Amino acid sequence: MQALTDSMAHLLAEMERIDLLIRLQMVRRSMLRAEDEQFRGLYISEQEVDALLRKPMGVPQWLASNPEVPAELAAKLDQLEAQLQERRKKSPSLGAELRLERLQELFELTRLDIDTLLVCMTSELDLRYEKLYAYLQDDLNKKKPSVELLLNLLAPSLESSVAARQRFSPEAPLLQFRLIELFEEPPHLPCPLLSRFVKVDDRIVQYLLGAEGPDERIRAFTELEIESPGLEQLPLDDEIKQGLIRLAIGTPDPRTVVVHLKGPSVTDKQSVAQAVCRHRKQRLLIIDLERLAAEPEAGLSKALTLIHREARLQHAALFWKGVEALHTEQRRGMLIIFIQSLKHGCSMEFLDGEIALEATHSLRGMTYFTVTLPRPSFLHRTQTWLTALEEYQAAIEPTDIAELAVKFKFSRSQIHNATSTAKNLARWHDPGSQHITMRELYEACRIHSNQKLSSLAHKIALKYRWNDIILPLDRTEQLREICNHVKYRDRIYTEWGFDIKLAMGKGLCVLFAGPSGTGKTMSADIIAGELGLDLYKIDLSNVVSKYIGETEKNLSRIFDEAETSNAILFFDEADALFGKRSEVKDSHDRYANIETGYLLQRMEEHEGIVILASNFRKNMDEAFVRRLHFTVEFPFPNEEDRLRIWENVWPEAMPRDPNLDLEFLARRFQVTGGNIRNIALSAAFLAADDTGVVGMRHLVRATQREYQKMGKLVSESDFGAQTKDVVTIAQAKAGFSNIE
Repeated sequence: MQALTDSMAHLLAEMERIDLLIRLQMVRRSMLRAEDEQFRGLYISEQEVDALLRKPMGVPQWLASNPEVPAELAAKLDQLEAQLQERRKKSPSLGAELRLERLQELFELTRLDIDTLLVCMTSELDLRYEKLYAYLQDDLNKKKPSVELLLNLLAPSLESSVAARQRFSPEAPLLQFRLIELFEEPPHLPCPLLSRFVKVDDRIVQYLLGAEGPDERIRAFTELEIESPGLEQLPLDDEIKQGLIRLAIGTPDPRTVVVHLKGPSVTDKQSVAQAVCRHRKQRLLIIDLERLAAEPEAGLSKALTLIHREARLQHAALFWKGVEALHTEQRRGMLIIFIQSLKHGCSMEFLDGEIALEATHSLRGMTYFTVTLPRPSFLHRTQTWLTALEEYQAAIEPTDIAELAVKFKFSRSQIHNATSTAKNLARWHDPGSQHITMRELYEACRIHSNQKLSSLAHKIALKYRWNDIILPLDRTEQLREICNHVKYRDRIYTEWGFDIKLAMGKGLCVLFAGPSGTGKTMSADIIAGELGLDLYKIDLSNVVSKYIGETEKNLSRIFDEAETSNAILFFDEADALFGKRSEVKDSHDRYANIETGYLLQRMEEHEGIVILASNFRKNMDEAFVRRLHFTVEFPFPNEEDRLRIWENVWPEAMPRDPNLDLEFLARRFQVTGGNIRNIALSAAFLAADDTGVVGMRHLVRATQREYQKMGKLVSESDFGAQTKDVVTIAQAKAGFSNIE
């Protein structure tokens, strides 16, 4: 006898058996004799009433009237069932997956459950069965099988019918996992269980017919991952790897195993879950809880059931991404429903979040593990970059790869995604290019850095280089030392062992102090450009709040996002936020000091780069100053530096009078580089409206306007002989509003 070669062959063979069972009941039904048969279903005759009263309780009318089964059909049904059983036994030798049997195993279904699904499936394959069901139920409108019809077909005796009713209870697998749906006609009109109609869920129909895609009702917040790395490829310590391997290959636990993965987002918890699933020969179904929580709470229970059902059908573990989305007071009810759903979930589920569930909820009945994943080390990131770049045959120097690993604290998946993006950027820059350069790699890394920081701070477009800033040599050397501190910090902390000497303070905190316009913001711009990192300026108006606790929350969001943004935080006018703590005289002083204390804590814990700029260093709290790695004083420029600034401020395309006396301007006017830039720009506009060439008279007028803006007095003597060369004494006097 031929084995069942595939799942569809098995389904069709079972449907043939169900078809014969229905035919048998049709024969029994047709053998009933009644004078008003042509009007059956339209009214109840006296003969039918008598027949109903004589019929034993719980026994279908056709069976009560014709207890003898037609011998030929009954024998054929028995023969077909025996053949099916024999063919099923031979199928495993062919390696065929029989989905109907797998469905029975996954949800612990009985033979009655399977036959219920098959009877309801008939009308999904052939609509003529709807007419047959209407005939058997004496009503042309009853085109779907009712619970009563199913019991009459599959459990015709009173005892078996009563027992079979339990398979239609909410706790039974058919309804618990929503394999079938019970509905009423007309809808919302309460009726007995026997009068309810039964329909197979659409996803189960698709599954039995061979469909692979997930349920369309959960596609909006789920993603099925099939390909995954092995645990040996992940940047994890050997102890954690061995623990995960034991978890993956351990003896099956009859209870749900919940693995809570904790750690920064850069630890790539999803890749860890995928690697465990690869060892278990499973897929991974990823659920975005943030998007799921946006759904109405009333539909959450159904969605969770469909997700757990899909995981079983796909032979997948579940990865719940962003469990924190449910840890709010408004979603407390959702969290309780979610925890309860885990108890009836699949064999293994992963939670991505920092808050431990066992702290507030009982997880009895489940096996619960907490695995804390460390941030990928410099060596791990370097090795991952090497592996990713080898795949694209990119010839990048080892020192450059080390710089990428230092500056961008990426996870494994982020590194591979950045490399792929760099390949596309290389083709964009040169369609014929097959090589990735550092230019594309840096651009790709910035693309894949966390962009949420943009909603909390202002991203500064980088445009300055080292030759744009004029500072004393010692200050320039300090700025370069800051860059070197970033470039080599992982070598110092990791390879040379300073990591074990420092519990915190592994980030870089720098203070730029000096008068306005001396180059503090420009220096931050230059450092970010040199390191290839983004620069975000913190807007204090969006941070500081008059409401108690709100400032700390805003700062927490900024530092949390900065951890994964691989960006430099720039606090301008930092003394407004990092000011000295005062003596506590009232509640406002106390909470202001709490804000300062919180800042101290976050600054010490932060492993990124923070630059503070202040015009008044003396106003800074000493506790902050003690935690600084660098303090760069930006002095008021002397005459020599001012001359260099005047010479460097002009664009090459700017038309200028060759007789400009820049030495005179540098000697006579003690202004900062920012003022000089403003004067040069203003003079350019004056020249554009005059001769088109910047001359001394334009610089004189622009300087006057800058002094007026600064609130300073300027006299004719300040310009000396320059005034006579440009305008007459009378014109000069008329042009100055403040003359001593």
